This record gives sequence, structure tokens and C-alpha cells, in this order.
Amino acid sequence: MSADSRSSRRLQYTGYYSFVVLGWQTVLFPSLIRSIEADFHQSDAAFGLLYLAKAILYVVGAFAGGYLVERLGRRLVLSSSAGLSAVALLIAAVAPTWLPFVCAAALVTLGAAVIDGGVNGLFLDLFRNARGGALNFLHLFFGVGALLAPLPIGLLVSDGASWRLILAGSGIGTGMMVPFLAMRAMPSGRWSAATDNVDAGNDVGQMTRLAPFLALSAAIGFYVAAEIGVSSWVVRLLSDQSVTTATAALSVFWLGLAAGRLGSRWFAEMFDYTSFTVGSMLVASFSLAAAVLLPSLPLKLLCFGLSGFFFGPVYPMIMAIGGEIYPTRLAALSGGLTAGAAIGAIVYPPVMGFTAARVGLRTGMLGAAAIGLPCVACLLFARSVARRFEAASAASHE
Repeated sequence: MSADSRSSRRLQYTGYYSFVVLGWQTVLFPSLIRSIEADFHQSDAAFGLLYLAKAILYVVGAFAGGYLVERLGRRLVLSSSAGLSAVALLIAAVAPTWLPFVCAAALVTLGAAVIDGGVNGLFLDLFRNARGGALNFLHLFFGVGALLAPLPIGLLVSDGASWRLILAGSGIGTGMMVPFLAMRAMPSGRWSAATDNVDAGNDVGQMTRLAPFLALSAAIGFYVAAEIGVSSWVVRLLSDQSVTTATAALSVFWLGLAAGRLGSRWFAEMFDYTSFTVGSMLVASFSLAAAVLLPSLPLKLLCFGLSGFFFGPVYPMIMAIGGEIYPTRLAALSGGLTAGAAIGAIVYPPVMGFTAARVGLRTGMLGAAAIGLPCVACLLFARSVARRFEAASAASHE
């Protein structure tokens, strides 16, 4: 194995570890909510405001991170963001009152958002000939982190461990990313208008042509709205079943997501990216609608698993489609799409809650299934416009 191959493989492992950490952080605070609320004497409403602040900063961090990478380079931006997230966790662990805790917890999310978009962009750069499969495998590790965290955290809390020690340990684990991101050689991700103009004859649909980018941002927002809607409300939807059964449905859905991403590591490269993503989204939406409408519990669980399986590759594949359209703006692209995804996560789950109060949660869950249609429309629009750009560019150079 050559030195370049070894360096690339180590960089991949660093990316995988970073996504395990991101998945862990996603469920870290929800897993500790009871202990933190009791310690600070806060209500669910106060924690809801914390979640809102974290969500807003995720959008800001993802969007800004891409442009920072283009100007300062990936190593500096990613290692600094990992350091910010790690230090913020340590500060949250020792915060004496609620306000500094909220500020620190929000900064954890700001750093995580930059890492999320930045590592997606890194893998788009590393795997220019197999982006779909590489990104699906990367996102599998996010699910691994999210699945691993709740059980050991719950056991530690049950055994009397302080939530502060758990946050501090998570901060140390996050900090382990810093030297690897700072020392690994990686594509810089820098971009300038002058450089882009030199290659304008070869690259189609640059970022200045925003229509495909906006369509992909909407598509990924619609997808995440549906996915997070299911994750947030499936247990409540099955309230007529036992808690064990309802949580099993959530686990089946997440296991389906992981299996779909694992399988797509190989299958994604066999098909046109847009066709593969559109087909996956349609089958996922149909399966989700069936899970809501079918009366049989075993069939419901099967359909939730199938919806997760076909939802799994959609997010990384939209990133891969963007990489094909905007090959010289990968950092800004990945940051912008990550921000679009975060907006979807902010908007639709609360809408489902309001819908549940007025017309029932089944309607909101069917709405999550129906969201697949505008997602598909946006994907097809992005491909159509990108092809027109390509044809126009080819004609201008004849």
C-alpha cells in the first residue's frame, strides 16, 4: 500500500470517527434531560428553548462553515470546530447555572454543524468517482453513534453517575478529533473566483447558477423533515400499544436506515444517482404511508423498517448529486445542503405536533409520507436544470 493510500485511509477513519461523535452528540442531551432539568430546576419548556437555540445555530454553523472552508481551508476550520465543540462540552459539564449551560450547549452544536458539513465536503472531494457509496458508508457511522449512546448513558445515570461526568467524557472524546483533523493532509477545499473562472469551460452549473442548489437544498430539507418527523413521533403514534412495542418500531426504523446506507455503499454506484434517489424516496414514502394505514401490527413494524431502509440513502445521495453538479464548490455545497437539512428538521416535527392536537397524529404522519413528492419534484428539477446548463456550456465551446 502506498503512502498516499495509507494517508487517505487514515483520513477516512478520521471522518468515520467524527460521524460517530456527531451521532453520539445528537442523543447526548436528550438522554440526560431528566438529570439536567432536576439539577438546574428547569422545565420541559426551558429545554425546548435550548433545543430551538441549538437548531438555529446548527443552520448558521453549517452554512457559514462551508464558506469558511473555502477561505481558510479544511484542516483549520474542521480542527477548530472540533476544539470548539469539545471545549463547549467541558464548559457545560462545569456550568454552575442554567444560562452558561445553555450557551455552552448551543456552542457544542455550532461546532458540530461545521464538522457535519465539512466532513461531507471532504468525502465529496476524496471520492470523486464513487461519491454515492462513500457518503452512504460515512453516514452509517452517524447512526452507529446515535444507536450506541442512549444505553450506556442510561446505565451510567441509573448507577448514580453524574451527568456532568458524562458530558466531560463526551468532551474528551470529541477533543480526540482535533489532532487527527489538524495533522492529516487533506484536500484544502479552498476556492476563489479567479480559480473557478479558469476552469469554467469544464465545470457545469457553478454555484453562481443557484437553481439546482436551491432545489437540492429544498429536497434535502423535505427529506429530513420526513425522517425526523417519523423519529420524533412514531412512539406517540403507537400509543395504543405497549411502550416496548412503540419503541421497537422506532428501533426498527433506525435499523432500517443503517441497513439502507450500508447496502447503498455498493448499490448506489450501479445506477444514475438521481434515479436511485428518486426511487428510494418514493418507496420509502409509500412504505411509511402503509405503516400508518395498515391495521396489522406486524405489517406496521415491517413497513416502518422498509421506510427506514429506503430513507437511508436519500440524504447522502442528495449530497452526491450536488457534488456532480458543483464539482468546484464542494465545501460551500455541503455546508449549504447541511443547513437546508437542519431547516427541515426545525420546521416539520413541530407542525406534526400541532396537527396531532387538531386532526390527529395519523394525519401528520401521512403528511411526512406525502413530503416525498415535493422532494422528488425538486430532485428532478435540479437534474433538468443542470442538464440544460451542461448542454448550453457544451454548445458555447463548440
